[in-house]
Amino acid sequence: MSPEIKTFPTPAEVAWAFAQMLYDKSQTAERLNIALSGGSTPKLLFDILATDFKTAIDWKKIHFYWGDERCVPPNHEESNYLMTRKHLFEHIELPQSNVHRILGEDNAREEAENYGNILIDQLPTVDALPQFDLIMLGLGEDGHTASIFPHQMELLTSEEICAVANHPTSGQKRVTLTGPVINNAKAVAFLVTGAGKQDKVKAILQKADGHEQYPAAHINPSHGKLAWWLDEAGS
Repeated sequence: MSPEIKTFPTPAEVAWAFAQMLYDKSQTAERLNIALSGGSTPKLLFDILATDFKTAIDWKKIHFYWGDERCVPPNHEESNYLMTRKHLFEHIELPQSNVHRILGEDNAREEAENYGNILIDQLPTVDALPQFDLIMLGLGEDGHTASIFPHQMELLTSEEICAVANHPTSGQKRVTLTGPVINNAKAVAFLVTGAGKQDKVKAILQKADGHEQYPAAHINPSHGKLAWWLDEAGS
């Protein structure tokens, strides 16, 4: 199935439209299980949700998870959880039990297994894998997504629910969802803005020669919908 491509003039307009979509979903759902990503566009999104949608959304319905996390403490400046906490959680009425963070401060291998068990416990199971209602993804300039990098393509087909990834330059360990879990979601949304990603976006969407080397090119949900939310600079 071909992805849906949504293009907006600016990153702020991408974030606003995405926030409206989340609001619409929250109106009819009894519970939404969402995996978040880090990055500049999600930060804009969280700011909009924390202000313009602060009271409009029934936050008790939404359970938050992460698609990946750096192996750092939760108060570390590189923590995806910290960014979400500062820009969203601290400004809304959200039960703490609805936040399911990856414990980046713990042993990476043990936490990958532990988080996989949490997902099994919390999420419905489809095809023997936990199923998210929505997974938000970004796109790295090397074509990676979540923390599945080009030098670890095996994570796209791993039998694990979560795995340990290594940043190709710094060697930093990260815990990430694997390809089969991402592709098992009801919906997957790439939020990609900025001219720095344009070449990779075009290569993936147009299936240009060599696009298979980019992990993001292998995201295609088997049960749900794939959408790319882009600004004009990145499209």
